[in-house]
Amino acid sequence: MKGVTAILPAFNEEVAIGSIVLRTRRYASRVIVIDDGSIDRTAEIAELAGAEVIRHPVNMGKGVALKTGFESVNGSEIIVTLDSDGQHDPGDIPTIVEPILRGEADIVNGSRYLNNDEKNTPIYRRFGQIVLDSVTNFNSGLSTTDSQSGFRAFAGHTKTAFRFNKRGLEIESEMLIDAANAGLRMKEVKIGVRYDVDGSTQHPLSHGLAVLVTMLREMEFNRPLYYFTAPGIVFSAIGVGLGLIFLRDFYHGQPLQFGPTLLMILLTLVGSFMALAGILLQSISQLLNGTRRGADGFLELSHTKRRGSFRGEAESKIAYKDI
Repeated sequence: MKGVTAILPAFNEEVAIGSIVLRTRRYASRVIVIDDGSIDRTAEIAELAGAEVIRHPVNMGKGVALKTGFESVNGSEIIVTLDSDGQHDPGDIPTIVEPILRGEADIVNGSRYLNNDEKNTPIYRRFGQIVLDSVTNFNSGLSTTDSQSGFRAFAGHTKTAFRFNKRGLEIESEMLIDAANAGLRMKEVKIGVRYDVDGSTQHPLSHGLAVLVTMLREMEFNRPLYYFTAPGIVFSAIGVGLGLIFLRDFYHGQPLQFGPTLLMILLTLVGSFMALAGILLQSISQLLNGTRRGADGFLELSHTKRRGSFRGEAESKIAYKDI
């Protein structure tokens, strides 16, 4: 498909990378493999299969690999990311880029669980996915059903919306939060997945905990009213309640106790400070997001004409591939 660039982060994937590159080349005009410090023949095999290979001297993490890949794309209409271990089917690329071609979305997330009919996912993985989806959605305001999917499509103008602050697998959630903060339109499509391959090189438990901790930290800025203001109001309410009780007791002749009185003062002061800090951070967050959305809106306008002229040609390519 003309105008589609596929980015494949890879770390020690010599077994699967060749076939994935060859199959991806059927649906993308350009395939870029980011060899993230592999110590096997990943880079050599990817090059033999026809991919452009960018090497990291050491393993730096998926987030850094994706950043390298996005920075290497110049003017592509659509960027597609997928894993290089064989879990994703490159044959789903036409499906995942179609909403962008039709102008219905800026980002398309490939979901394994869109219709709740994925039966092959191990139960412990699915439970962890539900937790991570809930926290990510709460942080971003989205309603994605697969926040940890690595199979996504991006309109070319969206590449500047992402911070790429996270080095590891937490990048999947961070990109969704960045997309929401930039006001980008997201849509999900159903994709298949294989679990009979090695898959992630990171243990599911450590991966899940790392993402969860990251998302809780992200709440500090993305949802400050919940992170600071709500607990602050609770602390202040408890402090005021204790104060009323102490005043009642004092009115009835009972002496004030130093410890409980100090606790009352601390709860009231700390709670009030947290509530105020949350309100201020919320205002700053809205201001920054508004600025980013304005800039992204200007970029979107500049790409609209190009995207419209490209859409007809790309759709004909999809039809050809389906045949």
